Amino acid sequence: MSEELNPTMTQNFIHDFIDEDIAQGGQFQGMTVHTRFPPEPNGYLHIGHAKAIFVDFGTAEKYGGLCNLRMDDTNPTKEDVEYVEAIQEDIHWLGYDWGDRFFFASDYFEKMYEYAVELIRKGLAYVCELTPEEFKEYRGDVNTPARSPWRDRPVEESLDLFSRMRAGEFPNGKYTLRAKIDLASGNFNMRDPVIYRINHMHHHRQGDKWCIYPMYDFAHPLEDALEGITHSLCSLEFEDHRPLYDWVIANCPVPARPRQIEFARLGINYTVMSKRKLRQLVEEGRVSGWDDPRMPTLCGLRRRGYTPRAIRNFSERNGVSKAASTVEFAFLEHCLREDLNETAQRVMAVLRPVRLTITNYPEGQSETVTVENNPNRPEDGTRQVSFSRHLWVEAEDFLEIPVPKYKRLYPGGPECRLKGAYLITCTGCEKDENGNVTEIFATYDPESRGGDPADGRKVKGATIHWVDADTAVDAEVRLYDNLFTDAEPDAGDKNFLDCLNPSSLEVLPHAKVEAGLAGAEAPASFQFLRQGYFCVDNKDSGPEHLVFNRSVGLKDSFKVK
Repeated sequence: MSEELNPTMTQNFIHDFIDEDIAQGGQFQGMTVHTRFPPEPNGYLHIGHAKAIFVDFGTAEKYGGLCNLRMDDTNPTKEDVEYVEAIQEDIHWLGYDWGDRFFFASDYFEKMYEYAVELIRKGLAYVCELTPEEFKEYRGDVNTPARSPWRDRPVEESLDLFSRMRAGEFPNGKYTLRAKIDLASGNFNMRDPVIYRINHMHHHRQGDKWCIYPMYDFAHPLEDALEGITHSLCSLEFEDHRPLYDWVIANCPVPARPRQIEFARLGINYTVMSKRKLRQLVEEGRVSGWDDPRMPTLCGLRRRGYTPRAIRNFSERNGVSKAASTVEFAFLEHCLREDLNETAQRVMAVLRPVRLTITNYPEGQSETVTVENNPNRPEDGTRQVSFSRHLWVEAEDFLEIPVPKYKRLYPGGPECRLKGAYLITCTGCEKDENGNVTEIFATYDPESRGGDPADGRKVKGATIHWVDADTAVDAEVRLYDNLFTDAEPDAGDKNFLDCLNPSSLEVLPHAKVEAGLAGAEAPASFQFLRQGYFCVDNKDSGPEHLVFNRSVGLKDSFKVK
């Protein structure tokens, strides 16, 4: 296994900061590097989260440190236990573990409330009763400070109202708790931001205990501090929020002083990575579910046959920087193709079968031929495949009237090799009443067994893959393409739904595969010769109905720079 395909994190600007922090005289001198991954349990993780997981867990791994898994369940609107369990499964699948450091933001609700009360007592927070419309009107602009007529509300009055907010006396939107910072700040995140709002909604873990919930910008730094996080690694959109993060840490009596560092998110063309939009695709039935193999979700990629090693390698090779960029989906496919080329067994499968009869091969006779499992892994050896008079071959491997430079089967055409078996010459075909070819006829050379180009025979025709009709197993094969036809489906004013690719899925229900695949189970992956890499579907496939998903094609047009 090459080191390139089993990566550890290379040095990046985040590590430069950490090196400074843990060096002699640094902020965290002598301390264990401690990071966290804090997903919101309101949907399934996608490939963009894989980069964040790689950065958070990979950084801790690089420094021999710790990484917590924390569910950011401060907003009960769309949170669900289903997502909590799926997130854990996806992270484990990628090869990371958090040990006993699994937390929920809601675990800290009581402590957060106490910190909020402390801010009020210090004169650093107040209860405001601006309506959402008034809040927007009073926000000001770059030349005009924000304002609130409630900013100087007496401390005791704010304490009383905040207590009653918690007790459920007021409807949603009646009051908010705002931090008192700087209404004239050029950073609008510092213009007395809301840190608590009323929301009478059932929480998936806390039930109906709470009807006020902390805002993320208030909760997140407190969670980090309470867990002893040293480095809070966030995506770039939180860079403007860092002053508020630091303000909360500085003004609350927390036990630690974490440092926030931001990096650019992962962007990939021909997809969307908004959980809201992915949820819409699921809820409107435009895909079969969160794990639809066309989705960029980790469970969808797993079902399509992506491997943890390919995704980790993809994350590493994209690098970590401050500069936002969009990566080609073709590069993700390239990383998978590299991995599967090393590991996947080669097998023969016919996706659009037509019967081939070798007329001079004895009826009722059969034999086995030897084929290699993986030329990149000699240690995997060879296997025996049955061969007889009747075979299945690809419909596209025959033309009754050939086009120029066609080197496959056609009446009177050149000898072609049957992979691992014999040389054959096409003699004709049989068609149905509609003119469709139902059977191809050929003769074979009994002296050409093995069909190996190394035998020195000059053959002008192509090498054809096949399966024995007497032993072949029926299978359904699903061919996937990009879910969207536009490289930037949600850019600008576009409606991403208008960019859906109507040809993103093609189902071939009558494919034929080698008999040895009859018991194949997920997550087994194979290279179907001349077709691409395929995996057993982890949801619909079973002993009575084999289903294979195409993970990626064989052709690699992506050029690594």
